[in-house]
Amino acid sequence: MPTVTSATHPFGSVLSAMVTPMTADGAVDLEATVALAKHLVDHGHDGLVLNGTTGEASTTHAPEKAEVVAAVVEAVGDRAYVVAGAGSNDTAHAVRMAEQAAEAGAHGLLVVTPYYSRPSQEGVFRHVSAVADATDLPVMLYDVPGRSVVRLAPATVDRLAAHDRVVAMKDATGDVVAAATATRRTGLAWYSGDDGLVLGFLAHGAVGLVGVATHVLGDQMAALFDAWRSGDTARALEIFLAVEPAITAINGDGFQAVAAKAALVETGVLRSRATRLPLVPYTDDEAARVRAGLQAAGLLDVVTA
Repeated sequence: MPTVTSATHPFGSVLSAMVTPMTADGAVDLEATVALAKHLVDHGHDGLVLNGTTGEASTTHAPEKAEVVAAVVEAVGDRAYVVAGAGSNDTAHAVRMAEQAAEAGAHGLLVVTPYYSRPSQEGVFRHVSAVADATDLPVMLYDVPGRSVVRLAPATVDRLAAHDRVVAMKDATGDVVAAATATRRTGLAWYSGDDGLVLGFLAHGAVGLVGVATHVLGDQMAALFDAWRSGDTARALEIFLAVEPAITAINGDGFQAVAAKAALVETGVLRSRATRLPLVPYTDDEAARVRAGLQAAGLLDVVTA
C-alpha cells in the first residue's frame, strides 16, 4: 500500500464504514470480519474504515479493535487503505486508540469530533491535534453533528488542516456548499459521509465516499465514480437512481449498523445480524424492508449470482 502523502484520493475513493461482524453471543467474529473485508475489496472498494460508528466502536473494546485492524490489514492491506477509528470523548483514550491502531498496521486514522461532552472549538482543536500528534499516520477528520452535536467550525477546520498529518475530511453534515468552499480553502480531500449525497458532494469537489450502503453497492459506486470522472454525469446519475432504493432502505431509519448487517445477511455475505446492546438486530419484519430495497435495486440477483 503506498504511503499517504497527497490530498488527492489519499484513502481511495470507495470506502465502507465497515460493520464489525459478531456471533450470536455478541463476540467479535474475526473470521467473518476478514471474509467481509475481502468481499468488499473484491467488489469495488479501495479503502475500508474500521472501528467507526457503523463498526459499533462505542461497544467494542481496545483488544478487539486492535485485533480487527491487524486481521484486516493482513487480509487486504496490500490492496486497500485501512483506516482505523480513533474516536472518543476522552482525549487520552482516543490517543491510546490511535497508538494501538498504528501498532496493528492501520494506514490512517478517522478522528471524530468528541461526542456527548460538547467541547468548545478550542477543545475540539486540542483533542484532534493530540490524536494527530500521537502517531505518524495520516488523519481523516470526521464531522458528524447528528451524532456528536458539535460541528467543526470553518476556522477550526482551517487550523486542523494546517497540521501535517491531517489530509482529509469525512463530511456527514449534509452541507455541500460548505464542503465546496472548505475544500478550496484548506486543500483537504473531501469525502461524502452520506451515500445519498454522493453526487452532490462530488459536484462540490469531493473525491470519495465513506458509506454504509456501500457494503452492498461497492461495484455500483466504483462504476459511478468511473462515470463521473470520465465526464459522463448522466451515467453516474443513472447508476445512482438505480440503487437509490437500497440506499434509502439501509440509511432511512438511522440505524445504519443494524441495517447494513441485515443487508449483508440478505445478500449472503454475513451469517448473523448480531449486534451489541444498546443496538439490537432487526427483526425478520424489519429485515424484510431492507430486503425489499435490495430487490428494488436489483442487488440480490447481482450479489448472489
